[in-house]
Amino acid sequence: MSHLISPRELQGEWESGRPVRLLDVRWRLDVPEGRPDYVAGHLPGAVYVDLERELSRRGYPEDGRYPLPELAELEASVRRWGVRDGDFVVAYDDNDAVAAARAWWLLRRRGVQIRVLDGGLRAWVAQGFPLERGDHAPAPGNATLTDVDPGAVTMDEAARAPVEGYLIDVRAPEHYRGLTAGLDPVAGHIPGALNIPVIAHIARDGTFRPPEEIRAVLDAFGVDPERPITLYCGAGISSAHSALAYAQAGIETQIYPGSWSQWARSPRRPVAVGRTPADALHAW
Repeated sequence: MSHLISPRELQGEWESGRPVRLLDVRWRLDVPEGRPDYVAGHLPGAVYVDLERELSRRGYPEDGRYPLPELAELEASVRRWGVRDGDFVVAYDDNDAVAAARAWWLLRRRGVQIRVLDGGLRAWVAQGFPLERGDHAPAPGNATLTDVDPGAVTMDEAARAPVEGYLIDVRAPEHYRGLTAGLDPVAGHIPGALNIPVIAHIARDGTFRPPEEIRAVLDAFGVDPERPITLYCGAGISSAHSALAYAQAGIETQIYPGSWSQWARSPRRPVAVGRTPADALHAW
């Protein structure tokens, strides 16, 4: 089954009369509040989803920057979006599906039929389809989420991942190699992690690369897709994009939600720096 939907396929769903619930997950690390852009123009009928308040919860710094929401909180948000049991849901954003993938990852195993709009808002506009302005507040839905693990692992499980299978760091190389710490107190990567950045799965037009190309990248790194694969990033958001790319290629993965933002705040955890999984190790 495809986890993506093209603008034309989405338009076809509407024309067939099938009810579709659209989630606008406009968010960027440098522009976390996406509502102004949503109000300025969004897909017809789309409801705004606040990633930091609805797809995450407040936590202590040592939990990482974007801890997962509690199930009851997530279900309340889903109902606020107007989602009813059995609805077909499509998430999109304006940043290569990085934020929309977080919604997909949190909901896909919990009884929601959800796909991500391939190419997002840019692809929709490029096809000549309309946008609408203003806010949209649908009638509350009745969707019930099943209490199923979305595929998350703990910090201890992430530490063991390179031994039991593979741990993939999806951040940009400069963060993986320890050249820049960004918002975190220390730079580097989890020992044993491979570096396969999110950008490896994105075509020039912002759509996902074909499944065969995604699998070819893993093969180039010597990754056997039959063994367990765990993903992490800087703060637990962009790793969901890689999880979506691999799922589209028929490969199931797990995510360490705390990611580097949690690991880097745990003083007893070792840190590796350099180009390879363990060029140099140090504790801090």
